[in-house]
Amino acid sequence: MNKILLVALPLTLLLTGCMVATGRDGELEVIPVLPSVVEIGPDAYYAYGGYHYFYDHDRWYYAPSREGPRRELPRSHWPRETRRRY
Repeated sequence: MNKILLVALPLTLLLTGCMVATGRDGELEVIPVLPSVVEIGPDAYYAYGGYHYFYDHDRWYYAPSREGPRRELPRSHWPRETRRRY
């Protein structure tokens, strides 16, 4: 029982910084939370944690590849501040 707790506690702490969602084929995918400040270029694209994030019309979207398919990122995973770099 103690071994399970030793594994469950760190795992719980790690997953609080991620979102678990179902993928296209029904498999689970873990999407990392964006950093508190994100700086995007003119293409409104940001890569982080193995995912590609897109900022469009004041909303954040994510995808496993730059080509998509894109899904809306929950507000709890949005950065506090989004800066544009030109």
